[in-house]
Amino acid sequence: MGLLNSEQAVLAILANIFFIGISFYALQALMLDRIIKKHHVFQAQLLFILASITIGSTVANFFLNLTAWSDQLQFLFN
Repeated sequence: MGLLNSEQAVLAILANIFFIGISFYALQALMLDRIIKKHHVFQAQLLFILASITIGSTVANFFLNLTAWSDQLQFLFN
């Protein structure tokens, strides 16, 4: 039995927020101070935010797709 549309929406929102947060935390381990130009702090922060959104959304979509596919495996054996 699959999830309802409202449950899928809540799960998708939570998964995206969770993985964006994790990717932002993981990106902070990189020392990009040597690459970024001086006096371009805002651009560097924006780059970190956009990169974490991209990575987090990709990982969240992977796990959401994996969940949906595993839910559909029951139709293979019926």
